[in-house]
Amino acid sequence: MTRSRAALLVHGAGGGGWEWNVWRGVLEEAGFRVAAPDLVPVRGDVAATRLQDYQAQVRAALAALPRPRVLVGASLGGLLALNAAEGADAVVLVNPLPPVPWHVDMPARDWPDVVPWRRAARLSGTREAMPDADDATTLFAFRHWRDESGAVLREAWRGVATERPACPMLCVASAHDDDVPPSITRAMAEAWGADVLQTVSGSHVGPLLGREAAGIAAQAVEWLNRAAKAG
Repeated sequence: MTRSRAALLVHGAGGGGWEWNVWRGVLEEAGFRVAAPDLVPVRGDVAATRLQDYQAQVRAALAALPRPRVLVGASLGGLLALNAAEGADAVVLVNPLPPVPWHVDMPARDWPDVVPWRRAARLSGTREAMPDADDATTLFAFRHWRDESGAVLREAWRGVATERPACPMLCVASAHDDDVPPSITRAMAEAWGADVLQTVSGSHVGPLLGREAAGIAAQAVEWLNRAAKAG
């Protein structure tokens, strides 16, 4: 039997810890102690928030968990997880924003100082972004998106240099992702010798919020169990 482990789940831009509700249930059922905090804008000011502010929160949350501990990040949270991986015993990245040098292949974006994902949210737009989610999940997400710091995203798009994690790493890629093309995730995984879980999810957030989310989380747990035994 695998000994008890802790897991820190780091959400993506414009979201919150709620994005991990399905994964939290699967991980807790497997015996993990799970933390899925919200990333908090500095002094409540979204526009003033920088990548290092979120990075400090991730490092502090990870350090508060007992070892062995795993670090799981999605999208922006994946990039943040990479930069805190020295404190983890395993890392799982879900459609992560890529570090240098793979950032150069990302689709171009022009981020305003405050990205109005909450203020400009439309249910129809959420449905388009989540074609593989059921109606209840789509409505929940629509009600919980939040505005995001454009400065944080501009920093990520300019490229963040990081080193390959020394611990085991799994990259989860959607079959279709207009935000982080799966070819980028696979290229990074291949260069770093990481394992890849290629999913049938049809969107960027599908592995967390789509109909296949529970199954994908279960496969991630299986990988974590194998990694723990190998270590």
